Amino acid sequence: MTDPWARVTVVVVTHFARAVIEPCLRAAAPAARVIVVDNASGDDTREIVGATLPGATIIANAIGVGYGNAANQGLAAAETEFVLLLNPDAVLAPDAVPLLVAAGDRWPDAAVLAPTLRAPDGSWEVSHDVGLFARAALGPRTDSEPTGDICADYVSGAVMLVRRSVYQRIGGFDPAIFLYYEDDDFCMRVRQAGHAIIRLADAVASHLGGGSIPATAEKKREKFFAMAWSRLHVEAKWRGRGAAWRIGLAALVRHGVKAAGYAVTDPAGKGLRDAARFRGTLAWLSGRPSR
Repeated sequence: MTDPWARVTVVVVTHFARAVIEPCLRAAAPAARVIVVDNASGDDTREIVGATLPGATIIANAIGVGYGNAANQGLAAAETEFVLLLNPDAVLAPDAVPLLVAAGDRWPDAAVLAPTLRAPDGSWEVSHDVGLFARAALGPRTDSEPTGDICADYVSGAVMLVRRSVYQRIGGFDPAIFLYYEDDDFCMRVRQAGHAIIRLADAVASHLGGGSIPATAEKKREKFFAMAWSRLHVEAKWRGRGAAWRIGLAALVRHGVKAAGYAVTDPAGKGLRDAARFRGTLAWLSGRPSR
């Protein structure tokens, strides 16, 4: 019987990931190939990758191209049946990949299979959901952790096993998106193409959550700018520019007012957040790209 790991290429996108990358790579080492796409890290991430896993392929981007575009570089370089997209702050349990591959064999219509994500303390991390446009009507999440495998409309891009034949047919992540909502868009396209997305109960990965990005003011501004821009881009792509403009104009007013208020009471926290969201919203409405 073929080793399940031999059917999998692991793709890790890094950006200033020195603090988390080593355990991630050690857990992924049995894969047929590990590809690290580095988005212009200004630290020693690449050197740590080379020392931890000398056989890894390193694609070194001179500038940061965003998560989805970097993941696309890794997907395009892979040659195995499955590609596991893995955040650098996630660590696979030893049996996670064999369980994911076995599930892919059981359900050949499944294009994406994802493990259960747990925080380092073992608590359940919500990593699956209904489709993006159905969430608002459901309100805050109150469901408990599923006890078995489930089909979902969406699973987090933090750890997902992708059937490469489906990726080759529908394409990778939307290249216009710099950060955020690229996994939502990808999952919607997978479902549109008639494929299942499955979240497994027994396959587990530990996920630090946000541990792969430095918590600097610059990165926080980048995060909230990108979240605002990408949300409008996905809205326009799937429900039309009119729908995107309606929510965009409302968001512009809301974030502008909040940013002005927080500029006095919390300029480095909520003020920074809402100012960045205001700028991201304005950028999309003005036709400017996400980067």
